[in-house]
This record gives sequence, structure tokens and C-alpha cells, in this order.
Amino acid sequence: MPHLSVAKFGGTSVANYAAMQACAKIVINDPNTRVVVLSASAGITNLLVALANGVDAEQRSKLIDEVRQIQENILNELKDDSRVRPIIEKYLENVTSLSEAAALATSPALSDELISHGEMMSTQIFIEVLRELNTTATWLDVRTIVATNDHFGKAAPNDEQTQANSDNLLKPLIDRGELVITQGFIGREASGKTTTLGRGGSDYSAALLAEVLNAKDVIIWTDVAGIYTTDPRIVPNAQKIDTMSFAEAAEMATFGAKVLHPATLLPAVRSNIPVYVGSSKAPQDGGTWVTRDPQPRPTFRAIALRRDQVLLTLSSLSMLHAQGFLANVFSILAKHKISVDTITTSEVSIALTLDKTGSASSGAELLSVELLDELSKLCTVKVDTGLALVALIGNDLHIANGVAKHIFDTLEDYNVRMISYGASTNNICMLVSSEHADEVVRSLHKSLFE
Repeated sequence: MPHLSVAKFGGTSVANYAAMQACAKIVINDPNTRVVVLSASAGITNLLVALANGVDAEQRSKLIDEVRQIQENILNELKDDSRVRPIIEKYLENVTSLSEAAALATSPALSDELISHGEMMSTQIFIEVLRELNTTATWLDVRTIVATNDHFGKAAPNDEQTQANSDNLLKPLIDRGELVITQGFIGREASGKTTTLGRGGSDYSAALLAEVLNAKDVIIWTDVAGIYTTDPRIVPNAQKIDTMSFAEAAEMATFGAKVLHPATLLPAVRSNIPVYVGSSKAPQDGGTWVTRDPQPRPTFRAIALRRDQVLLTLSSLSMLHAQGFLANVFSILAKHKISVDTITTSEVSIALTLDKTGSASSGAELLSVELLDELSKLCTVKVDTGLALVALIGNDLHIANGVAKHIFDTLEDYNVRMISYGASTNNICMLVSSEHADEVVRSLHKSLFE
């Protein structure tokens, strides 16, 4: 079988006509790329989410005008928009009627249907951009391929049905040598309703399609030329990483790096499909390959930062030599659908940070009054905010000599509120005050990488 790549372009890569044209040229120049997965043009999804939440008529009109303008700016630069303009107009009519319905009563299913229109529009326009460059492509509604459950807003794919759909509909197109343009982030549940895959969903879609097609690799085109040793906005001296493991990349994503979402890697990891991350604005600058077993594997690979952390300290004398206290705490957290991130314990207290990935975006919403009341019946509850989690990513950190000394020597001028070390071979997490977080990252980077 010839080399088959699945390429994904993010929202900034298809933000406007010039960006779309650059992406189209990348696709044309790589004959191995046979499936292209697109996000919505930058800004569109946020506008559609606002509409899906239900707004008054004046605000609704303003938001729809903004959606229309982003698409209009691209359409106006096409040499001939006669084919695609009626299609976009139809989608915009749908957006209007769905947002009117959302203003009367919102629902997760209605939200997913409305939000999916961003990807539908960007893929239709991209077909025209390719056509202008004398390249024919086939538009495919990804909902006919990606089957999911009905957990609207964060649906989980049905792998067997998705494989069957791909074998019946997608694979024949590839076998005929066609270039397929489709959407990321969306799927369809059993009764036919549109679903979305949650944050990072377009990357996930690309990895899923690569898996069902038995592709050789997944190429993620974004606005940065690969994965760096830390955020270059914090440390201008951050270095690009040529290759890293799935485990390292997942740790980086989990602890704040925006380049890849942890769930993205699941289909790639289980099918051992290499993932490449590069910049659609500067493809010549190279990027980062994420593979199962890259070489070399240094002790220190990167530093990730996750801001806006909430620390919960739960204390009770009844913990002393008792059984079941932690079980009770975790059952309460599970009941309120809260995932624990990092944790340390003593004889009479436990301190834990909460995982916000895929949860509400603010800590205040995570810590509901009901949750705090329930915990208070079991123990004394203390809530600390204004914290950030710095994660040092590497290999065999739990058995390497001198790691702790190196870290603490570097951070002697800063208060480390909590440390999680030894549970993972790939990370050491430190909780520090938000105001010092950037300085901590810079100090660690200078000591370990420069």
C-alpha cells in the first residue's frame, strides 16, 4: 500500500484566504496527503458557542454578522465564488434559525448542531481554494464516518462503527486516488444527531481517521513550528524538539502545552502511528515527530505550565490510623464529576489539585457549594487559589540520580507549595504562586536546557 498521510489544519491555518491558500499548497506539494481534516476558521467556533448559549435578538444579530464577515472576507478573495456562495448562505441561514431556537431553550444537542457549522463552512470554501490551484478534491461529511455516543459536547467515538463506515465510504474514495477534504471535531450519534468531540477534537478526528485507514502518519499543521522545550512566549530561548515520545507529548499536553490534546494521541498510540507537528505558515522550518520510541531520550525533555490552579487541603484527625477516608473523599469528588490531578498526603490531611481539562473553565464552577458542603461534613476544607502548576517532563525521572537536588537548588528563592514526584517516570509537578510561575519556568529552563 502506498504511503498515506492524514493532514489536519487548525483554525489559524484556515483563518483567511491567504492562510487557506498556503494550506492548499502544502496539500498539493505532498502527494502522500490523501485526507485533509479542517477546523473552523479562527474565531468562528467561539462565536457559534456564544450563539448556542442563547442570547437576545440584538446580540444574536451582532454575532451572526461577525460569523458572516469572517466567511465573507474569504469568499470575496476567491476568483469565482458562484459555486460555494449559495452553500455558505444556506449554512448561515441554518445558524440563524438554530441560534433563534437556542434563545428560546438551549440544549446540548442543539449546541452541537449549531457549533458544527464552522467546520462545514471552512471545508466547503477550502475545496474552492484548491480548485483555483487546479486541484480537484472530494468534500466528505465526516458525520457519515465518525460514529459516537450521545454525550453531546464531549462525545466518545464508537470505534467499530467508525471503522465500518470508513471501509464502506472513505476507503473506496482513497483507493480511487481521490483527495478527500473533511471536518474535524464532529461526529454523529446513533439516532442521527450531530455531536462534537470536545476540546482538541479536530486533532482527535485526524488521528481517528488515520487509524481506520491504517495511515502511515498524522500531520498536524498549526501556527507553531513544532513542540518546544517550553512556551517560547515565556522563554524566547526555548528550543524546538525534533522528536519525542507519545508519553512525553501526552504529559506536556496534560500539563498545559497547547500544541496537542491528550485525547488526540489515543488512536495514534494504540495503532503506533507517528504524529508530526509543524507550522502551516512556515512548513520549511520543520517540526516535531511524536513516536513510540524516539532516540535519544534525555532525562529532561521540556517544561509545561498550567495556570489558574485550585488547591484543596482536606484535614481530619479521623484520618489517623483509619481506613476508608480517602475512599470517601474520592467518592464525593466522583459524584460531582471532578477528576483529581495531583495529590500529596500526610497522616491527618491530603492536598490535591483539580483537573480542569475537559471541565468547566473556571475553578469557581468546579468547586460548587454542594461539593464543599459535602466535603465539610467529612473534614476541614481549605481552598487556595492564585497558583500555577509547573511540570518538568522527561524520562526515568524517578530513578535518575540528583534530579531533586538540581530542581531545588534552582528554585531555592521560590516557595514550592506542593510537589508530586515518583508516581510517574515522565513528570515532576510543582505547585507555585501564579505571580512567580513565569520566573520559575525561566529559571528551570536556564538551568536544565540552556
